[in-house]
Amino acid sequence: MFQKIEHHRTAEAVVAQIEKLILKGVLASGDRLPPERDLSADLDVSRPVLREALKILEDRQLVVSRQGGGTFIADVVGPLFSDPLTALIERHPVAIADYMEYRRDVEGLAAYYAAERATNADIKIIDNLTSAMQVAFDDLNHEREAFLDVEFHQAIGEAAHNTILLHSLRACYKLLKNGVFYNREQLYNHPTARREVLRQHNEIAAKIKAGEPQAARNAAENHINYVKAAIEDTKRMSERQALSELRLKSREPTAEAISASSAKGHSE
Repeated sequence: MFQKIEHHRTAEAVVAQIEKLILKGVLASGDRLPPERDLSADLDVSRPVLREALKILEDRQLVVSRQGGGTFIADVVGPLFSDPLTALIERHPVAIADYMEYRRDVEGLAAYYAAERATNADIKIIDNLTSAMQVAFDDLNHEREAFLDVEFHQAIGEAAHNTILLHSLRACYKLLKNGVFYNREQLYNHPTARREVLRQHNEIAAKIKAGEPQAARNAAENHINYVKAAIEDTKRMSERQALSELRLKSREPTAEAISASSAKGHSE
């Protein structure tokens, strides 16, 4: 991903290249940079110049160095909400409808742009993810399905080639990964959601590959609408199950008493 610096092999030239890779989402939070020797060779700069560049990036809080562990891209995305507000939402998850509405509109826009702007490499990434999702589906691997769900939508955000949209989506998905709004793995316990979500992901990918912006947008928006309804349905099923188990538990003493009384009657 790194390119040799042709002219003015200065620290600022190195900084400019790495900053661009971070801005465009090629380097993401937590990514480890190559060892100093390899990176200086990739960039075709001296190691002192590279060290100066990394120091500048560290001062700008774009990279972090770990003693004996290397240099990593810092958490440049940050939270969508403050910690107190996130905690408030977790205690009172009434904001889930607003969150899903936001996701529907933003992901619809991302799919629209992706259908207009996706490169062959973007399409390859999306194809790889849909293939991986099919494997996870066949293996009944709910955890893997949930992980790939986020990766798929992030790939569409990348294919939209809009820097602000990309980083907004990444901040949004942080909440999704952390289960602030709902447990994604529970969604895959829904009787029809797993198959339908897979079908919808394939439809979104197909519309992007076909270069049909409005159709891609519609598919993405319909997908989020379905997920919202499935989450609500899953919640209702869970509540019914919990209530039924509570009723069963409350009646167990009565059932035991009836059984004991019946046994006594037969013995007499």
